[in-house]
Amino acid sequence: MLHRRRVLAAPLALAAAPLARPALAQAWPARTVRIIVPWPPAGSTDVLVRFYAERLQSLLGQSVVVENRPGAGGNIGVDVVAKSTPDGHTIGIAAVAHLSINPYLYARLAYDPQSLMLVGVAWELPNCAVVPAEHNPSRTLQEFIAWAKAKPDGITYGSPGVGTTPHLSGALFCTRVGIQGTHVPFRGAAQAIPVMLGGQLDFALDNLTSYVPVIREGRMRALAVTSAQRVPTMPDVPTMAEAGVPDFVVTSWQSFFFPPGTPPAVIQRMNAALKEISEDEAMRKRFLDAGAFMAWSTPEEATARAERERPMWREAVQISGARVE
Repeated sequence: MLHRRRVLAAPLALAAAPLARPALAQAWPARTVRIIVPWPPAGSTDVLVRFYAERLQSLLGQSVVVENRPGAGGNIGVDVVAKSTPDGHTIGIAAVAHLSINPYLYARLAYDPQSLMLVGVAWELPNCAVVPAEHNPSRTLQEFIAWAKAKPDGITYGSPGVGTTPHLSGALFCTRVGIQGTHVPFRGAAQAIPVMLGGQLDFALDNLTSYVPVIREGRMRALAVTSAQRVPTMPDVPTMAEAGVPDFVVTSWQSFFFPPGTPPAVIQRMNAALKEISEDEAMRKRFLDAGAFMAWSTPEEATARAERERPMWREAVQISGARVE
């Protein structure tokens, strides 16, 4: 009789297994959720994550706090999340750099990009060619190219770190148009902008979001964006193709992610919350006003995109000559 009870218990346990996932998703989160931003405060990623954090608090029913852990091109913050307890209470935000570029840029990475559990694409960031209005006479991209070619020592261009999309975009741009450019890395846009405004940095091809305030104030001049279409909130700024540099479409995208081993039910509930936020027209406008295109995808689509773009970024890293030992 005892043996028979054990045999019957097995199919009952299997039948109950599918019910565990919804129950787990409903139980999560049980306490404060921490979102790790691998860049300094006030940069484009930090600003956009905080937009999401405001809404996630009400949707998840728990406090959501944002913690900045910058350094090593964002790898420090990503690694913090990758090594966190996979219970859904620590979330990260990863850029295409962390997912598709860094395997070719760094000799060693503390985390495995392919092991990160992506939740879904959250936004796209076009890069924008900008110059300091007070220190540069250029009003069009072609004027800037001519100005830069006339400088015997070339130009300097800034980025939020070696191997980031602004760095690689800048290197590709200089090569494409025949400019001698020297890359100057910073910890983030918040550190690069004052240097550029002071005239010690000539140019940046950085995420538009970080530069929207100084562009609107007239202290920076936007010459072109790297998206395929113009940005609706800055309709006077041409695309690279319109400005005379064809076939130069480079955007940065970012995805929320959990550490390896996070239960699928938690990922699914987080993805559903992000989808609800992305469908809010007021939020979409808020992102556009900040220079970003709000997005949403399934976890599978985000993972496939990271894989699909790796060959392109591997080539970009080779062209830039960047390597971190």
